[in-house]
Amino acid sequence: MRRHDVKTTGPGNVSPRVACPQPRSSPRRILAWSLFAFTLLCAGGVSAVERFPAPEFRSGYQLPKTEVSPVHSAWYGYIDMAVLAGALGLAVHFIYNWRSRRAVFWLTIFSLLYFGFWRKGCICPIGSIQNVAYAAGSGSYALPLGVAVFFVLPLLTTLFFGRAFCAAVCPLGAIQDVVLWKPVNVPPWLEQGLGLFAYLYLGLAVLFASIGSDFVICRYDPFVGFFRLSAEASMLFLGGVLLLASMFIGRTYCRFICPYGVILRILSIFSKRTVSITPTDCVDCRLCEQSCPFGAIRFPTPQGNPRRSRDGKHQLALAIALLPVIVAGFAGAGWLARNALSRADFTVRQAERVWLEENKLVQGETNESKAFRDQGRTPAELYADARTIQRKYAIGAPMLGAYMGLVIGIKLIALIVRRQRSGYTTDPGGCVACARCYVSCPVEREQKEERRRELVVA
Repeated sequence: MRRHDVKTTGPGNVSPRVACPQPRSSPRRILAWSLFAFTLLCAGGVSAVERFPAPEFRSGYQLPKTEVSPVHSAWYGYIDMAVLAGALGLAVHFIYNWRSRRAVFWLTIFSLLYFGFWRKGCICPIGSIQNVAYAAGSGSYALPLGVAVFFVLPLLTTLFFGRAFCAAVCPLGAIQDVVLWKPVNVPPWLEQGLGLFAYLYLGLAVLFASIGSDFVICRYDPFVGFFRLSAEASMLFLGGVLLLASMFIGRTYCRFICPYGVILRILSIFSKRTVSITPTDCVDCRLCEQSCPFGAIRFPTPQGNPRRSRDGKHQLALAIALLPVIVAGFAGAGWLARNALSRADFTVRQAERVWLEENKLVQGETNESKAFRDQGRTPAELYADARTIQRKYAIGAPMLGAYMGLVIGIKLIALIVRRQRSGYTTDPGGCVACARCYVSCPVEREQKEERRRELVVA
């Protein structure tokens, strides 16, 4: 009997001979590793070149004027939007109609090559969060059409079809997916704890961008250096560490860092259509337990204990009652951190440095303080600008704290609530619709074999 064979133990029950084996080497895996090796070699070569300092031009040198064709750039934007829409449509078709892991994989490779290496990781739906936040907080910035489409279209797709964007369209997820080698399971408690960082990262990115202080998502994008073959050594190192971790922990960045993934996770809970492991009723064969490298498969739950159920209701009532207290406490912590957070803004840091120099508390000048004085502005004007920014942080920082308190409170409530499950299902928030679980399901394979025989007969 082959390792994938199963034996019937009773009506409606199937038990496996052995656990689902790891897939063997294939042309797809060889292609993925070759692409990964090529990326690392190119990135290493660029890093070596950039160790040499850039030339310093002498006085009298005039930089040439860069000319960019607006028509050409506009056409590129329309092409990108069309490719994004087409890729999302194909992803939905491959996941729900074809139910094909192979088709999803090759679409992943295409997205990595086009949105990653060809388009250099830009425009990126993940980074578009900052553009939207900046447009909302600044009255002088108009959100470009392309950025709006890249931000909204994956969200709408997720609301109707789950995380199809994560499955095969996002280049950041794709580059992690192709290097996945021997995935290990992350304990649920650890995954829940580490996942809080993504919520904090999203809150900080929105706060900094809405005030105009910084675009931290783009600044600390770990993989754009590989896509553009140009980045600081520290960012290449960070990207390399995350890719190394993603060889064993499926999509490390997506699960524990990605701020856009937080929004997609929330929307997918309300999605009209989500991934089902089996095309019909689950037969509890347990072959899908090890098929998901992202911990998104939920096991059947045993029958509840009445006493435990009563205790759970008391805990749930207590958690709901404590939710406003948690939110208020974190909002207060955010207000206390308002000045520290405001130092993310260059104007605030510059004002602090100039004030220290004016009051003889430090010696010498920095390049920034010297550049400020060369502008001919007075320190009073700089201090006024800094106070305006700090007032914005006095409002935004408590809101950030309240948001984090709400996230933690809701997660505590979710841990208390126990849902009854009669079979194996996917977690709609954590499932990235990669279609790996389809391969392990014997019902899936049996139905595909029946359709193949029908086509041969026809």
